[in-house]
Amino acid sequence: MANTTDGTWDSLPVKLNEKILETLDELKFTHMTPVQSACIPLFVSNKDVAAEAVTGSGKTLAFVIPIIELLLKREEKLKKMQVGALVVTPTRELALQISEVMEQFIQKFPQFTQILLIGGRNPIEDVEKFKDQGANIVIATPGRLEDMFRRKSDGLDLASSVKSLDVLVLDEADRLLDMGFEASLNTILSYLPKQRRTGLFSATQTQELEKLVRAGLRNPVRITVKEKGLAAAAATQKTPSRLSNYYTICRSEDKFNNLVAFLRQHKHEKHLVFFSTCACVEYYGRALEVLVKKVTVHCIHGKMKNKRNSIFADFRTLKSGILVCTDVMARGIDIPDVNWVLQYDPPSSASAFVHRCGRTARIGNYGNALVFLLPMEESYVNFLSINQKCPLQKMNPISDVVDVLPKVKAMAVADRAMFDRGMRAFVSYVQAYAKHECSLIFRVKDLDFASLARGFALLRLPKMPELRGKTFPDFTEMTVDTDTIRYKDKNREKQRQKMLAEQKDKMILPKKNFQKNKAWSKQKTKKERRKKKDAKRKHDKGSDVEDEDMKELLNDTRLLKKLKKGQISEEDFETQLTSGPKSKHKTVVIWPGEKTCHQTLTVIPQSKTNVLVRYVELKSFFFFSVMKVALL
Repeated sequence: MANTTDGTWDSLPVKLNEKILETLDELKFTHMTPVQSACIPLFVSNKDVAAEAVTGSGKTLAFVIPIIELLLKREEKLKKMQVGALVVTPTRELALQISEVMEQFIQKFPQFTQILLIGGRNPIEDVEKFKDQGANIVIATPGRLEDMFRRKSDGLDLASSVKSLDVLVLDEADRLLDMGFEASLNTILSYLPKQRRTGLFSATQTQELEKLVRAGLRNPVRITVKEKGLAAAAATQKTPSRLSNYYTICRSEDKFNNLVAFLRQHKHEKHLVFFSTCACVEYYGRALEVLVKKVTVHCIHGKMKNKRNSIFADFRTLKSGILVCTDVMARGIDIPDVNWVLQYDPPSSASAFVHRCGRTARIGNYGNALVFLLPMEESYVNFLSINQKCPLQKMNPISDVVDVLPKVKAMAVADRAMFDRGMRAFVSYVQAYAKHECSLIFRVKDLDFASLARGFALLRLPKMPELRGKTFPDFTEMTVDTDTIRYKDKNREKQRQKMLAEQKDKMILPKKNFQKNKAWSKQKTKKERRKKKDAKRKHDKGSDVEDEDMKELLNDTRLLKKLKKGQISEEDFETQLTSGPKSKHKTVVIWPGEKTCHQTLTVIPQSKTNVLVRYVELKSFFFFSVMKVALL
C-alpha cells in the first residue's frame, strides 16, 4: 500500500486499546489515512461527526474503531440481548463488507457479539439467530432492520434491545437520506434513544442541515477531507488522486465491439463493467461469458435476491475477472485489486459517476476508469469537470476491434431467452435514458434508434411508444420469423407452446395495449383518471333519486335563486316551497349565513314534510345548494 498517510496510530491524541492496535498491526494498517486521524479522536471523545471524504479513503475504520472504544468505555457491561452499536448502510454488499471488518476487530473482544441483518436471507432465521445468540453490534440495511423491529409477534423485541444504544452510524449517509430509504430510516430512528453518539459518513456529504438534524446529530463536527494534488484544481477533486480517468467516443453500433476488444486485451486484470439497467446486465453479461474466453464473468444487479451475496464473495477472491453490474455496486464496496472500472452507460446522476470510479484506486493504490460516450454526449466530459471536479482525458481508439454482433444475433436465434433479454435490455435502456438527470445532454430525441438497435444486436425492433409511427430504413430486420425461435430450456418451451395452443383454441388475439400508452418520457400517472371514472361509476350506480324527485329538487333550487335575486319575497318562497307535491323526502335548503367560522345548523320547522335549514358557511367562501333527506 502506498504511503498516503497521516501519521502512526500512536500519534493520535486519544490512546487506543492495545488489542485494537494489535489487530491494526496484523492487518498491516501501520499508518492512518486523513479521514481516520480526523474522525477517530472526535468520535471517541463523544462528539457527533458528519464526515465527507473521497471514496476509498478508509472511512470504514474511521467508525469501526470508535464503536469498539465507546463500547469498552461503558460503565455497565452489555448483556447478551443489549444492542450498543448500530450501523445502517444502503446495500447488502456494503453491510457484508463492514461486518467482515468488524469481525476482524472483535475477535480479540469475545465479550462483544455482532449480527448482520440484510435482504436476500430468510428473516425468520435472522430472528432465531438474534434470540439464540443476541447481539451487541448490529450491521444492517434499512429495509431488513425496519422489518426486524416489527417482528415482536415472532418473539423478537428489538425495540427493547436498542434502548441501551450508545452509537449510531449511517454509512453512505447521503444515499440513505435521498434514495427512498427515508420512510424506513424515520421508523428506525423513532425506536432509538436520543442520548447517543451519531456519525454520518459519505463520499459526497449533503450540506442540508435539516437532514443532519433528522438523523439525530447534536452540534455535529463537520469533517471534510480533500486529497492533496499537484495542481490547485486537485484540492477539490472528488475522485482519488491516483485514479486515471479516461473517456472514449464511439457510435452506438460500435460500443459493444469496443468493450469486448478492450476486455480481450486486458484478460489478466480485474474489471467492473457498469450498465444502466438490470436487463442490460442480464443481456450483455451472458454475451460476455461467450465472447471473452477463459475469463470468469459474474453478474450482479438489484433484482437478484439470494445469489448476490455469494457472487459478491466469489468475485472478491478472484485475481482477475469481470463483474457486470448496475449502480448497486457503485457505493462503498471494497473489492481488492480492481484494475479498471468500465462505464458502458453513463450513470443517471453525476455523483454516481464519482462513486463508480471510486471502486478502484482505493487506499492509496493506483487504478483506472473508462467511460464510453456517444458522439452527441461528449459535452458530458466538461459537465463532469465543472460539476463534480472530475477531469477526464481522452483515450486513443481501441485497437483490434472485431465485429462480434453477428455472434450475439446467433445466440438470440439459438435461444429465445437470449432474444427476450435483448428486447428487454433495449426497452429498459431507452427508458433509463429518458430519465437521465442531465437531460440537456442525454436527450431521447437525439438517439439514433437504428444504430442503437444494431448495437444491441436486435433481430427486430420492439413495439414501444418511443418508436411508434417512425420508420428506420437504416435498420434491417432478420429474415427469421422470431415467433419460431424456441427456448433452450425444454420446460420453458413446453409452457410457451401450451400457451400458444390455448390462444389458438380460444381465438384470442394479442392485445395491443401499447397503442394506448404514451412514450415513457411523456407518460403521466393514470390514477386521477381512474379515480374520476370510479367516482362516476359509483355515483351512477348508487343514485336513488327518481325523476320526479329530481324535478322537485330543481324547482326548489330555482325558487332559492329567485329569492336571492329579490324576484320573490321570503313569504312567497316559503309558501311555494311548502305547497308543492308531497314526496318521500325532506327538502333541506343550505343557506349562506352570517358571522361564524363553524358549520352551525339552525333548523326551523316549516311543515311535516319539509324543513328549512340556515347554514353558516366556513370562512368567507359562500355557496348554496339544495339536497334531499329521506324521512325517518
